[in-house]
Amino acid sequence: MTAQPTDAGPLAQRQLALVDLLDRLLAGGVVITGDLTLRIADVDLVRVDLNALISSVNVDVPSPFEEEESL
Repeated sequence: MTAQPTDAGPLAQRQLALVDLLDRLLAGGVVITGDLTLRIADVDLVRVDLNALISSVNVDVPSPFEEEESL
């Protein structure tokens, strides 16, 4: 006899494709942060701090890399 899972809420029966999940995340933006330290014999040799904002570009939020056209 197998145990049936209890109702975990409205998301329990919902399936979400990876493409849909990425679309939702990029529409609102994702912030990625992290630290990496290379240490030998308790001596920090290299430290890398990562702070990244990943977001989709649209009409409301234009790309910062495109130059504006001057008239």
